[in-house]
Amino acid sequence: MDCGVYRGGEVWGGSEESEHDLGLMVSDFMENGNASVGSDYSWCSTDSDSSLSDLALLADKTSFSKMLVAQYESDLLSIVNSLMLSINDSDLHSVKSAPCNASCIRYSLVKHLRLSGYDAAVCASKWQGSGKVPGGDHEYIDVVISNNGNADRLIIEIDFRSHFEIARAVDSYDRILNILPVVYVGSLTRLKQLLQIMVDAAKCSLKQNSMPLPPWRSLAYMQAKWHSHYQRKFSPEETKLSSHKKCIGHLKRLQSLLHSEIEGERTLKPINCDNNWRLKLDRRRHSSFNNRAL
Repeated sequence: MDCGVYRGGEVWGGSEESEHDLGLMVSDFMENGNASVGSDYSWCSTDSDSSLSDLALLADKTSFSKMLVAQYESDLLSIVNSLMLSINDSDLHSVKSAPCNASCIRYSLVKHLRLSGYDAAVCASKWQGSGKVPGGDHEYIDVVISNNGNADRLIIEIDFRSHFEIARAVDSYDRILNILPVVYVGSLTRLKQLLQIMVDAAKCSLKQNSMPLPPWRSLAYMQAKWHSHYQRKFSPEETKLSSHKKCIGHLKRLQSLLHSEIEGERTLKPINCDNNWRLKLDRRRHSSFNNRAL
């Protein structure tokens, strides 16, 4: 179940069976949530000021995690972002998948990646429920890359931030959310680290409003999306043509966020370079002043 986007009672990105399961899970949480997830409060501090400090620490961890990226991951991210910006309405209409819950965007991206020489596929994962974690299914993309003689599997999640949206989020949580990439490209190991950070941050934010952590935001449920058994697919099963109106809107939103993210990174780089240049200039001036004084 891809319940990463859950807005106003609408499930976006899952199968019909999963939508029913999520509906039951939401109803159960609304009735029994406080009793069933109380144990998830253990990480955050009890007082408000300390919780904000915890969120600030998690923001630093998120930023640090973004810097720990191998060169081949960074290269693939640049290519994926460029391809995402190049996808248009006609690409989506050429994909015959029903019901289409952003599958057309994933298959369009996979098509472009494969044309670029990458071993890319849409991965359909599925898992059985156990304990407090209900069963479900999810769709994402993977790319298998040869790295120093080894085959590395990189995960691509086209709407990464949406998986961590929560109700009544505090400003500090929103800042952490916006540090995350619009499109995640990276290893399962780094993904697992980010999941832990975001679940901890969600607990802190929700606790500010005396709200429990929903089961669809628990670490076990989040990990199940990308760590469960999966099947690789290169094209969707042939079905009758479905409407892509919602997906087109979704694509436009992602492309807008990507543009903003890329522009933000571009504006930061000249500032850093300028600061380094000024620092060197100040050092030269200081050195020149000392020499004259001698």
